[in-house]
Amino acid sequence: MKVANKFRRTDRNDERGVTMVLVAVAMVAIIAMAAMSIDLVTLYLAREEAQRAADASALAAARLISVSGVTSTGSGFWSSMCGGLTGWATQAALAVSFQNTIGGQQTNATVTYSNGTTSGASDCSTLLPAFAVNPMVTVQVTPVSIPSFFSRIWGSTSNSVSATATAEVFNPSNSANNGVLPNGFVTPVYPKCVKPWIVPNLDPGNGNSPLVNPASGQIGNAGVSTNGTGASGIVGEQMTLAADCQQPGATCVFLPGPPTHNPPTATVGNAGTPFSNRLEYVPGSVISPIAAIPSCASAGTNYEKAVAGCDQTVYECGQAVAVNTVDLSENPGGPNGDTAAGLSCVLTNSPGPTIPLDGQDSLISTTFPFVAVAGTANPLNIPRSPLVNSNSIMSLPIYNNATLNTTGTTNVIIVGFLQVFVNDLSPNGDPEVTVINVAGCGNNATNTPLTTNSPVPVRLITPPQ
Repeated sequence: MKVANKFRRTDRNDERGVTMVLVAVAMVAIIAMAAMSIDLVTLYLAREEAQRAADASALAAARLISVSGVTSTGSGFWSSMCGGLTGWATQAALAVSFQNTIGGQQTNATVTYSNGTTSGASDCSTLLPAFAVNPMVTVQVTPVSIPSFFSRIWGSTSNSVSATATAEVFNPSNSANNGVLPNGFVTPVYPKCVKPWIVPNLDPGNGNSPLVNPASGQIGNAGVSTNGTGASGIVGEQMTLAADCQQPGATCVFLPGPPTHNPPTATVGNAGTPFSNRLEYVPGSVISPIAAIPSCASAGTNYEKAVAGCDQTVYECGQAVAVNTVDLSENPGGPNGDTAAGLSCVLTNSPGPTIPLDGQDSLISTTFPFVAVAGTANPLNIPRSPLVNSNSIMSLPIYNNATLNTTGTTNVIIVGFLQVFVNDLSPNGDPEVTVINVAGCGNNATNTPLTTNSPVPVRLITPPQ
């Protein structure tokens, strides 16, 4: 027995120090796992921050292009918006990138533009006319060095991350002549968030010439007017939208004949003092759910709610279908009408018509690009601050000037969409607006449509992972 115990003690003596070796080996594995779980996660989060910065920057630039009217103007106006480092879209992208830190570090970015078929250029004014159909903005966040922690034991003190994102703007107008595709056929845009003011295809600032060509979607008077007349281009033209209805009466009795029977200086229906640029609309049939209705319009008619919120009827291009319906059971005009009430609600949060409006956003249109500025009634509560979006920016369907029934309902053919900024209400309760963009349906409106919330939509193109 003593001999056996002696051998056991000898064996244990030989095992002394093994635990320390095992702990040392395990520590290497533990540190390696820490490097993987901490450094790799840190790197992964930094990569996500970089991608978010690139995404936000590209979308900011694209949004400015969308509401600037660049897609409805000639290339001579592009340089102000995206002409190199001084362009507004480029400045917006760089500002957003700078505000998005990566690993606690501020970032830098490069911004380029293309139409999807050409190589990127920092100055969009050098691009072909196809850029107006499908402007693309690519933002590349330059590499940022992310410090390492546990992986320093292998000599790696830092890692770099970068990201790229592309956002596109889309206006199908005149795609056939601008060569976006070999046959020019592109997907038409069907906005599902419009105001129920269906306007004729007339430009009152240019002798009632067409706003868009029904066959190609081409803008009839491309360009910018900073004096509000529309003489130099449709973007910037100021006009009054007046209901083409006889007054008084609870229903809209449409004046017979096409809209051109009422010259811009006529005093017809609701008109008081004649306006030089006057576009007469007819009320749309609000048949779908109404979105984003402010509480101040909750007790109004469906039409008033759609003015204050959003008419989600999808007005379809190129077809006389049931959704493209003029409804003359509504008489929206006048200082106490539903149009004035709905606009007072959405723009100033007033429960009843307020003429003139008080506290609404405003548009600086004396220079291009135009700048929307927050009013005192803006829910962001940042008066006089520049905006990239505003409740005053609204989209209207354009119909093909067909003769309408004098009462009841009529299906019309939609040939495009007008995007306007509502500045105020006239003494007669009519919206006074500035045109900021036009979108024709394109030359192949029977294609599967792109349903969107804007006539000039913006989307992010997911980069390859």
